[in-house]
Amino acid sequence: MERGAATAAAALGCALRSPSPSRSPAPRWPPLLRCPRRGPHGPPRSLLPPARRFRPLDMKKGQSRHSLKTFSSSGHSGVRLNNEDLVNDKLLIDCGEDQDCVLGGIVALGKFDALHIGHRELAMHASKAGTPFLLSFVGMAEVLGWTYRPPIVAHCDRKRVLSSWAPYCRNVVPLEYQVEFSKVRSLSPRQFVERLSKDLRIKGVVAGENYRFGYKASGDAAELVKLCEEFDLSAFIVRSVMDTAKRSHNGVSAAINSSDKGQVSSSRVRHALAMGDMEYVSELLGRKHRLVLMVNQHCLHEKKNIVLPNSCMLNMPPAEGLYENCDLVNGGYLGSCRVIIDSDTIIIEMKDENSLSLNPIQEVRQLGIEFG
Repeated sequence: MERGAATAAAALGCALRSPSPSRSPAPRWPPLLRCPRRGPHGPPRSLLPPARRFRPLDMKKGQSRHSLKTFSSSGHSGVRLNNEDLVNDKLLIDCGEDQDCVLGGIVALGKFDALHIGHRELAMHASKAGTPFLLSFVGMAEVLGWTYRPPIVAHCDRKRVLSSWAPYCRNVVPLEYQVEFSKVRSLSPRQFVERLSKDLRIKGVVAGENYRFGYKASGDAAELVKLCEEFDLSAFIVRSVMDTAKRSHNGVSAAINSSDKGQVSSSRVRHALAMGDMEYVSELLGRKHRLVLMVNQHCLHEKKNIVLPNSCMLNMPPAEGLYENCDLVNGGYLGSCRVIIDSDTIIIEMKDENSLSLNPIQEVRQLGIEFG
């Protein structure tokens, strides 16, 4: 059901054959590419359209921006803001100074790490009430001191996934905008909703029944509805999508976290990936999991085999093991393959040795492996 670039990848089943593949040294093949060494990782680049710039609606022509004042929720004037302050104070990271990217829209609220079927359900309800948007909160790990974890969906792959949701969203692709968590962490629930209303000028919000917001997660879904009424916003609370598979491993059901009540969640997806249960992962995501690999000078290629170091992976892989019936893609379909993942490398064995010669790997910068 994917559109655009999403339709390029063919879908084949992929099952975990063995969680502990035999370890053998990788053959010494000639380097695949001789590309310049990548620099240190910087902040993820936005996949969204460049921000539009208009004259602010509340400014008269010729008025200096240095004369603008801020006002608290009680109406008292605050400090004066200059141009730099206005930019730093904006709520959306990947939107212009006017912050009109979600103007008049219905925003779904959440972290949206996995973009799983529960998140898709929120976007679907948003599309029923208006133009759907996703408002993702980023930077929580850095602010709260959490241990780094690779994303479930590679940042460069999120637009493709959202495009596949169009059939569920009245043929509209929901756009995603990001909010820096540090900008909203100290806001009370009321202040947060006030900023959504006055700064972003949205029409309404959609959230799951377990959604928490505001300083120290002090606000819940019921308070969100109440505050939205106060600011003349629509509010739609959606029931959690439950995990009907109820998978267990070695006879033991997954203990995800203290808030787990059997609903589909990003934590549940991570657990399934860690178990190497790709059929279960596909059920939770509503699609095949795609592992995105950055092609660089460390990649090796000979005939029908490709070997890459694990450092090339841009998102979370499944557990170490042998995976049959996978698909190799690079925007287009390259062919069927089997994949071996160990602690150091990922080995891709193409079923048809001619599939790589017809589509030179040297010409691509990224590869994707889709697991069933």
